[in-house]
Order: sequence, then structure tokens, then C-alpha cells
Amino acid sequence: MYASKINIDNRKLLKTVGILLFLLIVSYGCKKDHVSNGKKGEDTPKSEVIEIISNHMDFQMPDSISSGWHTFKYDNRSNETHFFLVDKYPEGLSIENMKKEVGPVFQKGMDLIIEGKPEEGIAAFNKLPEWFFKVVFVGGSGLLSPKSSSLTTLKLEPGYYIIECYVKMPDGTFHSNMGMVKSLVVTNDVSEVNPPEPTNEIVISSKEGIVVKDTVKGGKQVFSVYFKDQMVHENFVGHDVNLVRIKEGADISNLETWINWADPKGLISPAPEGFTFLGGVNDMPEGSSAFFEVDLSPGTYVLISEVPNAGSKGLLKTFNVSN
Repeated sequence: MYASKINIDNRKLLKTVGILLFLLIVSYGCKKDHVSNGKKGEDTPKSEVIEIISNHMDFQMPDSISSGWHTFKYDNRSNETHFFLVDKYPEGLSIENMKKEVGPVFQKGMDLIIEGKPEEGIAAFNKLPEWFFKVVFVGGSGLLSPKSSSLTTLKLEPGYYIIECYVKMPDGTFHSNMGMVKSLVVTNDVSEVNPPEPTNEIVISSKEGIVVKDTVKGGKQVFSVYFKDQMVHENFVGHDVNLVRIKEGADISNLETWINWADPKGLISPAPEGFTFLGGVNDMPEGSSAFFEVDLSPGTYVLISEVPNAGSKGLLKTFNVSN
């Protein structure tokens, strides 16, 4: 039996050696491709994409991910405009606290505002728990039109997070009160993903507004977004960056009014005609950076923040895309 194993037919031996050499060459070639997608001299893996899917009022995504840089592909398969915002919660609090102590307060205030009782509505927000003001918004996707997808790259520290969307239905009900909230645990394991190389840079601040080139080339573009400062605006949120394509003839003032959720008709379905939402980067703290990737066709676009009177604050910036 052992002799038959040793005296292998030469042709079988050559075939075996040939297969091993082929596998070795393929393995080496793959390793070279692997390295070329990271930093030179390092065996850095290709960017791991975390998929988030919304079929309706939901976020289908992993329950936990490692810390560090991640690219999130948000696939909005629903018939509504959505976004996802990532909230870092104080230690010891959970999604149940959010559902019981935060969601109902915002809904009550919004209902009063819609009823034409703005002062009572604002007063209702005073019932928000004290811990809510310790929640840190750490980014996410900008607004995204139905049947669209976006790519946003963020860096997350270990901790407990909640993913939410608070666009409103026609009756004023927040999407977050209809199921668009999801917990996410970021572990101590560290991702080996590197942020993408930007082709365009955006700087945003409360003093200088949104700064970007007046003309951007078409095709696939990666925008970096740097938050030079941050503040809480009149509608309880900080400034963010939403990329919107403007159809010829569309009234941009309608977009400016609609994008403020605290307005009775703000962030409410349906979105105003003539605007296609392509993502962006949601609220982040001062000094933070994130990235988003889009495929741009020639036309007119606007970068706008989800704040009251964005234009007068310099937080509404139009630009053209050339061929």
C-alpha cells in the first residue's frame, strides 16, 4: 500500500506539480492586487462595504460592526425619501430609552406645530430628557430619493449607536416613530479599511457656510466633507451636507423651506418637485471628516444643510457639473 503511494505515475506527478504552480501564481497575483488597493507596502484589504437597506420604514443592516473607517452603502428601495443619521448614545442608554423618552416628545411637539400652535409645540420639546443633549451625531447619509443608493464613508469609535430617519409622512408622523430606528454596536475590534481618496473637497462651517468649487467634473466623484465647526441650529440639529440635483425651472426656495423639519411642511412627503436627492454627509462634530461618492451627470446641483434659512447662512451652495 505504501509502495503504491511512493511510486506515483510520472504524468500524475507532473499534473499535480503544475496545478500547485498555477495556484501559487494566482495567489501571488491576487496578493499584488490586494496590496495595490491599500497603502504601499501594506497588505491592506479592499474597502469593506456595510449595506443598509430600506424597503419601507426599516433599516436592514448588521447589529454590530468593528470600529474605525467603514463605507456604508445605503440602498433606498422604498417609495419615500430617506436618510440615515448615526447617533452615539451615552453609556447605559438604549434604543428603548429613545422610543419611550425621545420619539413621543418630538412627535407631540410636531403635531402641535402642524395644528398651528408653534409656541406650544416648542414648549413641548422642553420635556426632552436631559440625557438627550449628550447624544452625539456622528454622520450618516444625506437625503436620498426613492429607488436610489448612496455611498458614505465614516469613522466610528466603539460604543452604542442608533440609526434613525426623521423625514415625515404627509400627516406629520416621523419615520423614526414608524420603525426607522435601529441599534448598532461598534466593537473594540478595529477595521483595516482606509478612507477613499477624494476628488473634490467641501468645507462647512457656521461662519463661512459651504465652500466648494463652482464647477465639478462629471462622472464618479468622491467628496470629502470637513466640519470646520458645528453648532445646534434653531431646529435642534447641526449643519450637514445634502447633495441635490436641480431640474431646470425648479424653484430652489421650495427646497430651502422644505429641508427644515421644524417647519409644518418641512421634510414631509412628498418631497418638492424638481429635486433629486443624492446623499451626502449628515451631522458631525467640529473637526470631523467624512466622504461620499456619487456619479454625476452634467447639470446644476446644490449642496444644502438641513437648517432654517440655509441660504442666508451660506449653507446653500449651487455649482455646475461639466462633461
